[in-house]
Amino acid sequence: MPSQEEISCFLKEVRHCTACAGKLPFPPRPVLNFSPDARILIAGQAPGTRVHETGIPFNDASGERLRSWLNMSREEFYNPHKIAIVPMAFCYPGVLPKGGDTPPPPECATLWRQRVLTLLPNIRLTLLVGAYSQTYALGKGKVYERTLAFRDYLPRYFPLPHPSWRTGAWERHTPAFQDDVLPALRQAVTQALRE
Repeated sequence: MPSQEEISCFLKEVRHCTACAGKLPFPPRPVLNFSPDARILIAGQAPGTRVHETGIPFNDASGERLRSWLNMSREEFYNPHKIAIVPMAFCYPGVLPKGGDTPPPPECATLWRQRVLTLLPNIRLTLLVGAYSQTYALGKGKVYERTLAFRDYLPRYFPLPHPSWRTGAWERHTPAFQDDVLPALRQAVTQALRE
């Protein structure tokens, strides 16, 4: 188990990172939340504007939808001793000219991902939220297909779409998501937290 000193040193180093500063629309503000005793890792894409402003991961409409999928309170979701929230990029990457978020800069995962994972020895389940985390962990593939084939990735991973408003239409037109995926997701989360 990593010591508190190791965690503090790591977080200090992360919070002073400027590797992507020239690519970002705002000054870097790395956002992540974890403790070495966390059981579940939420691997998302990158912070949005509201998260950048507040410094709280998933502190936006996407976070509300994700917590709804998990059937989890804010208190439990933000408990770092249960849930580690470590996106593929720690800073807000900006917006594409035609809308939508800019992809997370790859430098962030290259610099930090393996290091943070070594500080999380108790992870029982990783929620791969969106295309970037799924591609990183599983290779190329289709997000919605992986979501519906979630059993192929258990017990280590549970692939999910990004919980943005864009996913709403797919969710409404895919009964299997409500009927099959969400109950299994909630069961997998409960089991991981109990182990």
